[in-house]
Amino acid sequence: MERMTTSDALRIAYTVDDYTDPWTAAPTVVLLHSAMSSSRRLYAMVPHLARRFRVVRMDIRGHGESDIPRADQPLTLARLTQDVLELLDHLRVDRAHLLGVSGGGYLAQQIAIHHPARAASILLFASRPGFKDSNGAKWIPEMERIGLRAFIAETLEERLPLAQVKRFVLYMTTQYWMEDLAKIRCPTLLVAPAGDVIGNAGAYAQMQKLIKGSELITYDVANHNICDYLADRCAQDALCFLQRITAKT
Repeated sequence: MERMTTSDALRIAYTVDDYTDPWTAAPTVVLLHSAMSSSRRLYAMVPHLARRFRVVRMDIRGHGESDIPRADQPLTLARLTQDVLELLDHLRVDRAHLLGVSGGGYLAQQIAIHHPARAASILLFASRPGFKDSNGAKWIPEMERIGLRAFIAETLEERLPLAQVKRFVLYMTTQYWMEDLAKIRCPTLLVAPAGDVIGNAGAYAQMQKLIKGSELITYDVANHNICDYLADRCAQDALCFLQRITAKT
C-alpha cells in the first residue's frame, strides 16, 4: 500500500494492481469503497480487472489506512472528490474509469457532474445520488448503544472510530443531487439490488432516465452490499461494460 499527501496535508492510502502487458497503455480504473469500509472490501474484484486495466484502490479519508481528518478539516463531498482528483494527478492520470460502491459511487457521480473531463466512465454499484432517502440516520443510536464493532463486526476497520462514522454518515444523509445526474455525459453503468433495503430502490430507474445512454442491470436480491456477496458477478459485469466501451475508443 502506498500513500500520497493531499493539498490539506492528509495522507491518503492507495494500492495499484496492474497485470497488463507492459508495452501497452492500459486504461486506469479507480475503485471507490463504501462508507464504514476500506479498499480491502473490493479486493475480490481485482483479479477480474487487473489483467486488462490498471486498477487503483484508495482508502477514502478517515477510512482504512488513510489519515483521519481533524475536526477542523473538511469531510464534505467537495473535499472527498478533491482527494480522488489529487490522487489521479499524483498518478499522472488525466482520465479514469471510476467504479464506486454505495458511498464511493457518490464521489464518482460528483466527478462526472463537476469534473467531466476526468471521468472516462462511471460504474455505480448500489449507489444512488446521496443518502438522504436512506435509513442511515437511524443507525447512529444503535451504534452508540452497542458499539461500532458489534454493529458492523464483519467489516470493521481498526482505524474507523465511531465519531468519524457519525460525522460521515450524518453528513451524507443531508446530501441529494438526483436532478444533477442529467449533467452526466460519460458512459455509465448502474448495477442495483432490486429490493435494496438501505433506501429507495426505485431511485435506480429514475437515475437511468436522467443519465443519457446509461445502462441498468438489476440483481434480484435485497441486500445492499452486492460487491461483498456477489463480488465475482459484479466484477464480470464491470469488465464486460469496460471492455465494450474501451473497444469503441
